[in-house]
Amino acid sequence: MWLTLLVAWVAMSCANIGSPEGGPRDYTPPRMVKSSPLPGALNFTGNKVELTFDEYIQLKEQSTKVVISPAPKEQPGIRVLGRKVVIEFKDDLEPNTTYVIDFTNALLDNNESNALDGFSFAFSTGETLDTLQASGIVLRARDLEPMQHVLVGLHRNMDDSALVSEPFERITRTNDRGEFTLRNLKEGDYRIYALNDVDANYRWTRNEDMAWTPRVVTPTTSAFESQDTVFTFDHRVDTITTGYHTQFLPNDVYLPMFNENYSALYLKKTERPDAARLAVLLAAPSPQPPRVEVLAPRPAAREWCAIESRAARDSVVYWLTDSTLIKADSIKAIVHYLKSDSLDRIGEQADTINFVYRKSNAQLKAEAKEKKEHENRLKEIAKLRERLDKLAAEGKDDEDDREQLRLLLRVDSVAPPVLPLTVSKGKLNIGDSIAITSETPIAAIDPYRVSLRRMQPDSTWVNVPLPAAVPADTCSRLRFVFPAQLEPGGIYRLRLEQGAVTSVYRIGCDSIVADINVGATDEYANLFLTISPALDTPAFVELLDATEKVIATATVKGREAEFENIEPGYYYARITLDSNGNGRWDTGKFAEHRQPETVLYYPEKLRLRANWDVEQPWDIFATALNRQKHDDIKRNQPEQGKSLYEQRQAKERNTRRGQQGQDEEDDEFNSNAFGNGIYSGNKYRDSRAR
Repeated sequence: MWLTLLVAWVAMSCANIGSPEGGPRDYTPPRMVKSSPLPGALNFTGNKVELTFDEYIQLKEQSTKVVISPAPKEQPGIRVLGRKVVIEFKDDLEPNTTYVIDFTNALLDNNESNALDGFSFAFSTGETLDTLQASGIVLRARDLEPMQHVLVGLHRNMDDSALVSEPFERITRTNDRGEFTLRNLKEGDYRIYALNDVDANYRWTRNEDMAWTPRVVTPTTSAFESQDTVFTFDHRVDTITTGYHTQFLPNDVYLPMFNENYSALYLKKTERPDAARLAVLLAAPSPQPPRVEVLAPRPAAREWCAIESRAARDSVVYWLTDSTLIKADSIKAIVHYLKSDSLDRIGEQADTINFVYRKSNAQLKAEAKEKKEHENRLKEIAKLRERLDKLAAEGKDDEDDREQLRLLLRVDSVAPPVLPLTVSKGKLNIGDSIAITSETPIAAIDPYRVSLRRMQPDSTWVNVPLPAAVPADTCSRLRFVFPAQLEPGGIYRLRLEQGAVTSVYRIGCDSIVADINVGATDEYANLFLTISPALDTPAFVELLDATEKVIATATVKGREAEFENIEPGYYYARITLDSNGNGRWDTGKFAEHRQPETVLYYPEKLRLRANWDVEQPWDIFATALNRQKHDDIKRNQPEQGKSLYEQRQAKERNTRRGQQGQDEEDDEFNSNAFGNGIYSGNKYRDSRAR
């Protein structure tokens, strides 16, 4: 009997052995359940703040995300202890001041890493607590990239000098989508700024990224009411309730971040990368290029170099054409250039520089090896000649020795130098030009030694007029193009005879034949963009690939931007409101109160198919700025995409919309996101949540 019961009990126990089932997945971020002091506490006199949450938590990148405002002189200690965050101030708090501890999205639960986005805690050391807010977004002006975790602050001092001489009165950081909310503000007028505060001094230096809003910001509140509908289980209207809300304004501050690209003008670097080149690099673009005056050894020729400069006007390369200078180990010269002083005034400067060329150990070893091999060949040649002469005196000959002598003489002979060239060949797109690229500056191209022929339908060739080659870049002679009008679908043959192209060292090219095919019109697509509204400023549109490389540029004429003969594929479009009409995007300048030029993106991916014309209207202001740039080309992606909590909310909203039909889509409550319980006070964040 007892044995039977024991066996039965063991069997039941074994049947119950197994891993316990986990509960439903946690989608919600941590929730604060307790704090010391209480939220919004007045007359706080301590130096420690403790925040307790409903689950174990972690802080991610607290040094870059958590900010305390106003900023203490010494950085407080911030620790996580299980479910608790402890902040200990190391210096005395200012009296009658509202303090805000802003966590941005640094606070996450320990298991699923659900972020508590936008969480902050405020208290006051005085009798009142400031409660106003201002919200907005920081995007990089050039390409609308969200500026993640940059500093946003404000000043009541309206002078420009406040930005460089005073710390911000209230600060926060943007989240991983560039959104920000400045909380617990006093009544009054402010200027709002954004900084990529590299030196962490809460002030702007000219080499830091920055943004500012030209308008004076006056935080206010606005009361409004909205209707919410409760449905029965079978989707019929049960109850309509009225909700009352307080909206903090402004909630749409846009800060386009840019860098002035400022650098003091001075001589940054001089070098002699090889025997035939001198290089001079300035720290910034210069109104005039640097000039080199050679002192020793004295050049044998008046024209002792060929000059190549960069389009950025910050560097010059001197290709030495004087053999005296090329052979010299050291060249003493005076470099004349423009230099700015501490007051940003530009004046002429002259420095004496020794341009020294030292061969590397590898070069010295290679030269020593080549010299040794040459000496050995000369010895072998002398032996063979002596032996053949001896045989000849005896009336004999040795064909093997004679052939070996011919081979040695051929190897040891110095072949005439040839200018290496890269010439366009293969397939060219419609509108492309035939190009010639050299490793050393080109001195001349002889048009009588260059010819272009086109294949006829009967496979015969006919000569085609070829315009004279011109430099592809006026600052350089390394690349030339022939501006010939090549017919779509044409088959061409470019022929360069020996010596047709000559370098500044009087070295000519070898004979070259390059076959070229031009794409047919039915292999390409055409895109016609109609811009609205009508613009009162010049503008141009850039067509971008998936890496955001500019594929083509079109000026907006009237309201049209046309792109013809584009290779099939997926593209993206960006328009620049070119206020000064110079055909390129220009950054801003704070001292002149000049904002960077406005850039806007077409929000959809454009698919262009071969032999298709695409006509696309584009209202450039219809889509919110933070939703214009397509996610496929956005580099600064959210750290985890949408959080699990956001994913669940989106799923629930889509489910409700599917059940309740178009009425909910058109409901005023849902159209501004208030009725979904996700109103944050930041217009950009709420538009994203819809």
